[in-house]
Amino acid sequence: MQLNIKLAVIAAAVALAACGKKEEAPAPAAAPAAAPAVAAQVVKIGHVGPTSGAIAHLGKDNENGAKMAIEELNAAGLTMGGAPVTFELLAEDDAADPKQGTAAATKLVDAKVAGVIGHLNSGTTIPASQIYNDAGIPQISPSATNPKYTRQGYQGAFRVVADDVHLGGTLGKYAVETLKAKNVAVIDDRTAYGQGVADEFEKGVKAAGGTVVGREFTNDKATDFNAILTTLKAKKPDVVFFGGMDAVAGPMLKQMKQLGINAKFMGGDGICTSELPKLAADGMGEETVFCAEAGGVEGEEKVGMDKFRTDFKNKFGVDVQVYAPYVYDAVKVMANAMVTAGSADPAKYLPALKATNYKGVTGKIEFDEKGDIKNGALTLMTYKGGQRTTIAVIR
Repeated sequence: MQLNIKLAVIAAAVALAACGKKEEAPAPAAAPAAAPAVAAQVVKIGHVGPTSGAIAHLGKDNENGAKMAIEELNAAGLTMGGAPVTFELLAEDDAADPKQGTAAATKLVDAKVAGVIGHLNSGTTIPASQIYNDAGIPQISPSATNPKYTRQGYQGAFRVVADDVHLGGTLGKYAVETLKAKNVAVIDDRTAYGQGVADEFEKGVKAAGGTVVGREFTNDKATDFNAILTTLKAKKPDVVFFGGMDAVAGPMLKQMKQLGINAKFMGGDGICTSELPKLAADGMGEETVFCAEAGGVEGEEKVGMDKFRTDFKNKFGVDVQVYAPYVYDAVKVMANAMVTAGSADPAKYLPALKATNYKGVTGKIEFDEKGDIKNGALTLMTYKGGQRTTIAVIR
């Protein structure tokens, strides 16, 4: 009994002491160290086209295609090598002039772009390609068709359209076999593109059994063609082929009408634009102008192309001229190669670019050993009611 009383007194004393002392909270556990943030990468992709001068409408068309692709890539939240990546477009104007084209190329190399989409014209693409090659920077042209571009042995030179051998040769054969032309006249603008496609057209005409009754030339800034057209009129051609761009073809068509030349008019992709009817005005008759776009889709692939054209018009307020979809796909192909390789270092992503197997709005894109697109298509077109109308897509 006495022991119990003592224990009770001790317990009471302990409780009283506890009331006068605040219990200390246990020290919080140390927070785990935050993982270091992965720095976002900014990858510069260059684009070059003639956004000033007579064919600025074509250069702007291409540049807008690049802008659409860059915006979509950035909206997709892509990562590269485990880090977020943002693509930045560096756009340059070459005015379709070879000297300005090489200056633009040098500027992009100095800006340390990871790759280049362009140029539009063969005459600017070819000299610029040496600058990119020397700097080890891959280049994809969306529209340069002169065969020389991919036959220089440059490992980083690619194109996503068929070349002039295919384009010009096919048009030459079409002139003889389908349009039933016996006598054909040829004019070119002395540019790498214009002369190149005209040469291939002439070969195609002769191979199909046609006769070239005259070959004349002008330049890519000319507006007066009366002298050469008068010379050709005397030879009574069934078809007049022009190797050059729509800015020259439009006035040429007007002067052909004024001189009473009733021959059908043909050209390559350079004249095959939605702008040609405006440039030719009343010089263009119904189904008298025939041309070919160095690309094309058919069947189920038309769905993607039609959607692109609608989206493009909604965004920029103008119709696609010719090659905006090919620029758009070229940008996506280049970015896809970088993401696949996990690096924007050209030496690291070039193998992935060579191995491209990409389904774009312009169809399937794969490259051969030269950098040319495999199984490239052509779209033969004519004009009705001031609008381009597809005749056929051929490969």
